Amino acid sequence: MFGEAAREHRRRSALTQEDLAAKTGLSVRHIRDLEAGRIARPRPATMLLLADAFDLHGAERDRFLTGAPASAPSSGVPAQLPADGYGFVGRADALARLDEILARSADQPTAMVLATVSGTAGVGKTTLAVHWAHRVARHFPDGQLYVNLRGFDPTGTPVSPSTALAGFVNALTGPGDRMPTTMDEQIARYRSLLNGRRVLVLLDNAGDAGQVRPLLPGAPGCFVVVTSRDQLPGLVSVDGAHPITLNLLTPDESRELLTRRLGADRVTAEPAAVDAIVGASAGLPLALSVVAARAAIHSGFALSDVAADLRPTPDHSRPDSPDADRAGAVRPGAGGPGSDRPDAAQLGAARLDAFDGGEPVTDLRLVMSWSYRTLDEPTARLFRLLSVHPGPDFSVAAAASLTGVTPAQARRRLAELTRAHLLTEHRPGRYTCHDLLRAYAAELASEQDTAADQHAARSRLFDHYLAAAYAADKLLYPQRDRLPIDPPGPGVATVTLADRDHAIGWFGDEHQVLLSVLQATADHGFDHHTCHLAWAVTTYLLRRGYWQDWTSSLQVALAATVRLGDHRAEAYAHNVLAFADISLSRYADAQRHLEQAFDRYRLLGDLAGQARVELNLGWICDQNNQPEGALGHAQEALRLHRAAGHVTGQAFALNAIGWSHAQLGDHQAALASCEEALALFTSADNLLGQAITWGSIGHAHLELGATTEAVRSYEHAVRLRREIGDRQLEAEALGLLGDAHLAAGGPGSAQAAWRQALDILVSLGADTSKIQAKLAAAK
Repeated sequence: MFGEAAREHRRRSALTQEDLAAKTGLSVRHIRDLEAGRIARPRPATMLLLADAFDLHGAERDRFLTGAPASAPSSGVPAQLPADGYGFVGRADALARLDEILARSADQPTAMVLATVSGTAGVGKTTLAVHWAHRVARHFPDGQLYVNLRGFDPTGTPVSPSTALAGFVNALTGPGDRMPTTMDEQIARYRSLLNGRRVLVLLDNAGDAGQVRPLLPGAPGCFVVVTSRDQLPGLVSVDGAHPITLNLLTPDESRELLTRRLGADRVTAEPAAVDAIVGASAGLPLALSVVAARAAIHSGFALSDVAADLRPTPDHSRPDSPDADRAGAVRPGAGGPGSDRPDAAQLGAARLDAFDGGEPVTDLRLVMSWSYRTLDEPTARLFRLLSVHPGPDFSVAAAASLTGVTPAQARRRLAELTRAHLLTEHRPGRYTCHDLLRAYAAELASEQDTAADQHAARSRLFDHYLAAAYAADKLLYPQRDRLPIDPPGPGVATVTLADRDHAIGWFGDEHQVLLSVLQATADHGFDHHTCHLAWAVTTYLLRRGYWQDWTSSLQVALAATVRLGDHRAEAYAHNVLAFADISLSRYADAQRHLEQAFDRYRLLGDLAGQARVELNLGWICDQNNQPEGALGHAQEALRLHRAAGHVTGQAFALNAIGWSHAQLGDHQAALASCEEALALFTSADNLLGQAITWGSIGHAHLELGATTEAVRSYEHAVRLRREIGDRQLEAEALGLLGDAHLAAGGPGSAQAAWRQALDILVSLGADTSKIQAKLAAAK
């Protein structure tokens, strides 16, 4: 009857009765009565209004106007979805996003809705799409179409749109229907069959937008999901696709996957082994599935044995092992192409061997190769050489330096790698990839790029980081004494930093990268880079309170100076390490470093270097309540700096002399010396020196009872220390400012300053007992 046909067409058009009333001008009650059969023979004008609202044409429109039921495909409703795999876990965000897109499709009932699911090889794009399609199949009563387009198939023969169309038409009409010969006719036939139907179309493993567009329905009511390793930006910009990027599994999701596959008892029995498997699999579902399958097949194997297979070591006994003949190799630390050790590539290859499930679709190396083979050679070379980069992520300039190209060229190639999901742009302008892709890139680099090529890439990369770090450090502390560095070589991309804030931001972005690069320079024989990079990061690490990172980097640098036999660099390393040890109250260690530094500076005739050692020796005396010894070392430092003509050094020595006078009770002498130091620091525009000296002046005023002057001095100290970004010094000055406020009769201001100091110390993980005691006493 006509009412049933009207109801069916309304549902296929994703219209409510209210929507249909608005489109036709009929009342909701009239439509309700018609669909319920209470109006057996509607007027022709009503039928025409409804046919127009349902956008019916041709034979389908004629059938509707005669009151015939809606047509159905002679072969029945297609149900082509692959089976939903057992053990699906996680992906809550992606599933919720697809559900949201489906729910919002009713907002524009005339539109065909399209979503793309992209991600790296083995991340589970098909698994997600199929799982979601089964969940929502009931919303598509006219069927579900599926085709694997094989856009990244190892055979290199993707499914043509014509072949896919023929399969879809057969599913919709039955195999007896003759398929048109031209592409345009095939597309028209396919879209005509979908007209008026609600069908879910899953286009799996698409290679590009050109493979997808002929398969898009032209009628509303259909929903298309496309999976691809490519981001398919054309479908997003031109066809209005909703993009969804599938990321790696979290550690918790990875453990849940193993639990689903292996059972809770087996997984909870060996938590350490499970953690090792999760870590080695890098959150990649394919890798986890291969390991889970091996463990399930060998149910008697301990998971610790399975995990051990994922941590292979090179077979040094094999004739082709890179360690079998090291006669011509250069030892690590000596530089040159021979120092680029091949073991990392061999370990990467062995690691990938552990993720071979015995079939092409479960061989991780082969699966990743399908994406790699689509790259042009310059982009493929960049991907390979990215395995040389030691840090967790990298910038465009770093990638440009690796390959010796311009940043603009590197950016285009990084965009291509990101589109192919061989990289992830996890923050604007910063890229990363998971460990198994890095291992694959290292294996490719060992096969296709010579040791000299990889050495040259490292050289450019290390030049890039050293030059940028020196430039950033100079903005943080312009007056600092620095050892000179060579200019970067050809092909190195430079970084332009406008001011101190940009320098701090750059160091913040590159913090962990720089620590990794520092170790890599030592591992691969770039000892000059090791030393200078350690000096360059010192100011930032010290001011931000990264004590462990600072001391570790200095130890690596010291070892490099010894290998180089560079006495000046070795003296510098010993002196800076002593400074770090004093900061951490390790005075015996500091004393040993200072003795080594002084001997080398004396042999070199470096008076300024000897003076810096004297200041540090005086600092040790001061920390051990020996003001007379501290004063003596400070006076000797002043003599040496004056002899060397080092103005900033003289200012530091004068401040130390003033501080020592204050500790001995001569506060007027302290003020005189510190004010002389302040004048020198101001003339040299040395903010750090001014910040420290204002603290010394504030102390002298406070001891003299001049509380107003003390508060003013400490306020200067806080402002300058905050400006240079030294949080430890800022917290110290805030604590002293609170003391001055309290002495001046301002307990509220004192508590406010102490609370600010406490917040900083807590964020640095530093000792807060003194500040907390002051706050407790003030209550």
